[in-house]
Amino acid sequence: MEGTFREHLFFIVLCLSVLKGDTRYIEENDITPEGLYALLNSELKREIPETLIYSRPLRCLDMVAVEGQFTFTADRPQLSCAAFFIAEPNQVISVEYDSVDIDCRGGDFIKVFDGWVMKGEKFPSSQDHALPLMERYVDYCDSGTVRRTVWSSQNVAMLFFRIHTAGSSFTLTVRKPINPFPCNIISQTPEGSFTMIAELSLGHLNDFPIKRSIPGCAGAGDFVELLGGNGMDPSKMFPVADLCYNFNGPAQMKIGCDNTVVRMVSSGKFVNRVAFQYRLLDRQELQRIKVNSVEDFCFTG
Repeated sequence: MEGTFREHLFFIVLCLSVLKGDTRYIEENDITPEGLYALLNSELKREIPETLIYSRPLRCLDMVAVEGQFTFTADRPQLSCAAFFIAEPNQVISVEYDSVDIDCRGGDFIKVFDGWVMKGEKFPSSQDHALPLMERYVDYCDSGTVRRTVWSSQNVAMLFFRIHTAGSSFTLTVRKPINPFPCNIISQTPEGSFTMIAELSLGHLNDFPIKRSIPGCAGAGDFVELLGGNGMDPSKMFPVADLCYNFNGPAQMKIGCDNTVVRMVSSGKFVNRVAFQYRLLDRQELQRIKVNSVEDFCFTG
């Protein structure tokens, strides 16, 4: 599960399994979790009749959480733009180009990234994604009409674009098809519940008894990791707990990190299932568990 506790931003990530040249600086964006959450809240407030096709202009920095048609028209040079797309946990995202009027030879571009990039960190991480990093970027100027529709592998995707000339524009349609086998998920909500199933059945325990330092779990073929960190790349997060055997009874852990991950790793030899609930910590809980904690590694209780 990936979420922001300190700043009251909360995302969930379920993990089961480059830009290049002069465009690299877009990856090192100044987008903050707070700013991203504000965009998400603004987008989720829109109520759209199912019988109508939703349509609106696309902003240079934007969050899209609904299906519809989006048009960007440059009123001046726009050299560092990004749009974040997010769907429900059981959906993926398709981005279809309806019309494009940009100057590829003049340095304009539109790139779809399979995942999200923030502050130089990528979700899903390279270790959790089936494609090599460079293949997760699809550049319209390179593919043209060959790939007029680009699909994501999970419920988030991202659009980078640069336009030098006022009046240049593009229109795209975003859809959210159902994904029967969801993997690598970012949540839109501050609380909820999820069940992960993969090919050990994990229940609940009074406490989380297994740390990564205890022999046996890290080498298990099937296990669940609980991770925390202040970035969005699970491979760079701090291990909080490992679970690799069945248990019964309720369990709870409070994690004061910007982002938290529940990650299930499966060998494919068994049918694995883990169910969990999550919620945002309130300020009093944060203050209590922050005492005697090391800030660099978040704080738990």
